[in-house]
Amino acid sequence: MYRYRITLESLSPETEDKELRFEVENHDDIFAIARRMSGKLDLDENATNAFALGLKLFGETILKNRDNPLFAQIKPSMGEFMRALKGNVRSPGSEV
Repeated sequence: MYRYRITLESLSPETEDKELRFEVENHDDIFAIARRMSGKLDLDENATNAFALGLKLFGETILKNRDNPLFAQIKPSMGEFMRALKGNVRSPGSEV
């Protein structure tokens, strides 16, 4: 299990809150996943990193709360999406 401290800092002067910070655990090395996705999704580097982080945080939340009815509708689609994504990104021995 990997532990992360996530810090989101606002760069917009009109934003009331300037920082959001929290800690999470994830079963994957998110840095390695972002590296593996780089250049394979037809996205620029910022978009790839945002996508990798968002996807892994969202996916882990679903896994840890799998009995929560809130996620009942998305679980089947998420599984399908992850299989398709892994097919696009996979290199031998990699995990997304």
